[in-house]
Amino acid sequence: MPNYTYKAYDKTGGKVEGMIEALTSNEALMQLEQEGLLSFELKEEKKSIALFSSRSVSLADLEFLTAELSLLLESGVKIDKGLDIIRKTKAKAALSDLLNDISKQIKAGVSLSTAFKSHPDAFDNLYCNLIELGEASGNLSEVFSDLAKDLKFKRSLRSKIIGSLTYPAVIFSVCLLSIFFIFNFIIPKMATMFNEAENLPWYTQMMLSISEWMVQYQSFLFIGVVLFIVSIVGLLKNERFSNGLERLYLKLPLVSFMVLAVERIRFNSGLAMMLRSGVAIDSALKLSTGNIKNHVLRHQLEVAQQKISRGSLLSPALKQTDLYPDFFVSLLEVGEESGNLERVFSEISSRSRQDFEDWTQKITTLIEPLMILFMGGFVGGVVVVMLMSMVSLNDIGM
Repeated sequence: MPNYTYKAYDKTGGKVEGMIEALTSNEALMQLEQEGLLSFELKEEKKSIALFSSRSVSLADLEFLTAELSLLLESGVKIDKGLDIIRKTKAKAALSDLLNDISKQIKAGVSLSTAFKSHPDAFDNLYCNLIELGEASGNLSEVFSDLAKDLKFKRSLRSKIIGSLTYPAVIFSVCLLSIFFIFNFIIPKMATMFNEAENLPWYTQMMLSISEWMVQYQSFLFIGVVLFIVSIVGLLKNERFSNGLERLYLKLPLVSFMVLAVERIRFNSGLAMMLRSGVAIDSALKLSTGNIKNHVLRHQLEVAQQKISRGSLLSPALKQTDLYPDFFVSLLEVGEESGNLERVFSEISSRSRQDFEDWTQKITTLIEPLMILFMGGFVGGVVVVMLMSMVSLNDIGM
C-alpha cells in the first residue's frame, strides 16, 4: 500500500504535515477529512531504488522512535495510538514501514514485545526483553526512557569513533591524490628536460621510472586497488578471518583500549538497565553477554556467566575476563557486599564512557599534527626530489 506525504490545516487553522497510508490519493484525502484536516498538498512517496538507498532503520531513527514513545506513554497516550502518531507525523520512510507493520500486529492482538521481536534487524534481544519486562511491570515509559538514553550514547559513541577516523582518512586521501597528480601530470611534462641528459642521479631515474610506470599501467593499478578492496570486504565476511582480526585488536596497544572501553560500556549499561527493570542477575548477564561484539570477550563472559550460574561469586568470575581491570573488580566487590549491583554497573559504565571520551580527545589531538607531518613529508619529499633533479641538470651540463 503506498504512502502519501501531506500538508494540511487543522480545525484551528494550524498547519500540520505528515504521512498517511492509503490505496489511492482520494482515499488518503477522505482519511484526512475524517481526522478533521483540510489538505492543501498531497504527494505519493516514490519508492527509492535499492541500489542507491537504504530501507533499513538507522540508529538515529531508533533513538527518535524510543524517545518519542517514552514521551507519549508518559503523557498517557496508548501504545497503538502513539505508534500511529509517530508514523503519520515525523517518521522517515523505512521507520514508517516498520511502525506500520508493528501497529498492524498490535491491533491484531499481538503483544508489543512480540511485534518488536519480529524485526530483529532493528531491535536486538536486550531491547525486546526490556520491553517485555516493561509490559509485565507496567512501566513501559521508564523502560523506553532508559533505552532512549542508551541509544543516544551509542549514537554519540559512533560519531566520536567516525570523527576520530575521518580526519586522518581525509588527510591520507589528499596525500595520495597529490602524489597521483604529480606523477601523472607534473613529472611527465618535466621528463622532456632529462631526455638528452646522461648519468642522471639515481633519485631522478627512480622518479622518472615511477612516473612512466604509473602513466602506462594506471588502469591496472586502479583495477588492483578495486580488487584489493573487494578482497578485504570478502575477508571481513569470513568468520575465521574476522575472529582472527578481533583477537588482534585486543593485542594492539591503542586499539585494545578502544575495544575494551566500548565493550565494557555496552555490557555494563545493558546490565544496569536489566537490573533496574527487575531482571535476575544470571538472566541479565546472559542477555547482556549477547550484546558483546568481540567474540573473544563474549566467550570469556559466557564462561563467567556459567560459573556464576553454578554458584560462583560475581566479582571473581568477572575478574578472569579482560573486560574488568582491578579497579572495576573492586567496585564489583563493593556492589556484591552492599547488594546494590545496579548502581555499581551504572558507575562502571559512566566511568568507562568518560575514559573513552578523554582517550578519543587525546588521540584526535595527537593524530592531527602527525597526519600533517606525514602529508608534508610525503608530498614534500617528492617535491624536493623534483627540485634536486632540476638542479642536477646544471651539474651534468658542467
